[in-house]
Amino acid sequence: MLIVVALGGNALLQRDQPMTAEVQRENAHRAALALARLAAAHQVLITHGNGPQIGLLALQQVASPHTPTYPLDVLGAQTQGLIGYVLEQELRAVLPDTAPIATLLTLVEVDLDDPAFQNPTKFIGPSYAEAEACRLSAEHGWAFKQDGTRWRRVVPSPQPKHILPLQVIRWMVERSAIVICTGGGGIPVARTADGGWMGVEAVIDKDLASALLAREVGAEMLIIATESDGVYLDYGTSRQSMLRRTTPAHLRQHLHHFPPGSMGPKVQAAIDFVEHTGRPAVIGALADLDSLLSGSSGTWVEAASNDQ
Repeated sequence: MLIVVALGGNALLQRDQPMTAEVQRENAHRAALALARLAAAHQVLITHGNGPQIGLLALQQVASPHTPTYPLDVLGAQTQGLIGYVLEQELRAVLPDTAPIATLLTLVEVDLDDPAFQNPTKFIGPSYAEAEACRLSAEHGWAFKQDGTRWRRVVPSPQPKHILPLQVIRWMVERSAIVICTGGGGIPVARTADGGWMGVEAVIDKDLASALLAREVGAEMLIIATESDGVYLDYGTSRQSMLRRTTPAHLRQHLHHFPPGSMGPKVQAAIDFVEHTGRPAVIGALADLDSLLSGSSGTWVEAASNDQ
């Protein structure tokens, strides 16, 4: 079975952990152990988030005032290489030497007229106290929104339209390779007037791009591995309840429950994949990857379900 596994940012950096290479490698090792068990029985495509890493790169650049800053698409490419390298190295440490593994820089098409450019919602970088966020906003013109009790930078997150190196990814899949691709939602690019491509100042949501990838490669399942053990209604209140098995139609009725910068895109990605393919999507904790596949944990989103 061909499965797309979308790793949340917690695969390399959990909330409020120090953003060091050592911490990221330790977390990647734990992710690799779970992914290796999955890859032993199924064919796997791996995607990942990059919010903490791309935000850190942007922050490091502004700390060097005499060095020209790179746009977000270039920083996105850098994070694909960084995270892909760490994940691939840790996978090679726990898989047989003969297992083919490849990390692919992945361009993803977006529309320059996407309304997301007028309403940035994608969290990147570390979290700050409100006063520090206000200072950075005044200094650099960055937009910030509240994330829990802290504040984080937000950037435009346009809808992904097409995975550009799809033919290459399919070629690798046909040869049973484990492919790490579409990292950080892909490198955002758009068509130019002369038919070429230009980078775009944005960060595509990883989950929405993963759902598009899963559709375009014909995956039989989409697994969205995150910090939460599933999708909750009324999360954080005395009324919270986890959805175990649900449908796209049922989730659409409750989209207002899910914040646009966190669980919202995951739920929308699951809806998109199931509605377009009729195949299941699962949202749950990375630590529960084995039981997510079996259906004994997480939130299963299916074309039809009697358990809502």
